[in-house]
Amino acid sequence: MGCFRVILAIIFPPLAVIGKGCGSFSIVFLLTLCGWVPGVIAALIILNNPN
Repeated sequence: MGCFRVILAIIFPPLAVIGKGCGSFSIVFLLTLCGWVPGVIAALIILNNPN
């Protein structure tokens, strides 16, 4: 997980996980719509997952 992706996950979470697939993007986008903090947490969890 690069420093740029972490900063991007904090600023705009869906854009940080766009390379992980459509499902990850959709989940993070919906969580970001519900609130900024859940979107950031989900993005950081997805970015930390090595799979």
